[in-house]
Amino acid sequence: MTDAKLPGLEERFVELKGSKMRYFVGGEGPPLILVHGLGGAAANWTELAPLLARNHTLLVPDLPGHGGSEALPAVSGLEPFADRVALVAEREGMLPAPVVGHSLGGMVVLRLALRRPDDVSAVVLAAAAGLSVGSVWGRQLLSVFSTIRPGRIAARCRGLVSRSHVLRRLVFGFVSVADPRALTNEAVEGFLAAQLLHTDVDSAWQALQADDPRQELEAVRCPVLVLWGAEDVQLPLDDAFEYARRLRAPLRVIPGCGHLLIGERPDACAHAIDDFLRDGGLERHHLPA
Repeated sequence: MTDAKLPGLEERFVELKGSKMRYFVGGEGPPLILVHGLGGAAANWTELAPLLARNHTLLVPDLPGHGGSEALPAVSGLEPFADRVALVAEREGMLPAPVVGHSLGGMVVLRLALRRPDDVSAVVLAAAAGLSVGSVWGRQLLSVFSTIRPGRIAARCRGLVSRSHVLRRLVFGFVSVADPRALTNEAVEGFLAAQLLHTDVDSAWQALQADDPRQELEAVRCPVLVLWGAEDVQLPLDDAFEYARRLRAPLRVIPGCGHLLIGERPDACAHAIDDFLRDGGLERHHLPA
């Protein structure tokens, strides 16, 4: 996966407002959009996408500056990222649709739901960023990842990482994954391959720093599911409870997972997402204030 493609889905490109976007389409059923996190790419969904594609037609973009998508000429917040996702989905005739966002992707999804409420039928926030980004720990951690880009180094020898328990722990085991040994080789590839293609991760990090969703969460109109890894040390479980409280949303906690739950326990994530979408998110309306 030297070019960080998403197996089983068709790779497509489109020019949007002067910059090229790469995205993947495939599956069968009603539409579902998957949005990756900071420093990630569509390939991050390598383990989860095939499970969701059984019941949904998937649209999985590389965000601007990530993977095979070109960087934006200027970024002042997360709105341009959300707008590009919406334009790609509109081009494919896949709106309205539910949208799943992981980490930074969760913030992009929230922006999309707020800007185009008629186009977003439901939201799944998988370890969504936003609430802890102002903390000293969160800011320092993400600054290191954005500036040093250790994933780029690991990507050059990802075959070795796949085969070595020691290297897996060095790459994934401190802030990202609860049990690096449990990752499949495909998941390792999916998380690392795109690192060599990124052109502008820093703009997304700066946009995340500038974006504070806390004053706007009550304006989200569609049903929301909060999905979190029980052992996430990058974005703690307290954030999940806060998102659930502010959005009046159900919370599903996946045991044995860290921040990269979409690759650690794709089966449990797929069940949670499918159950939520099948039920129409109706649980949200029965939560206490």
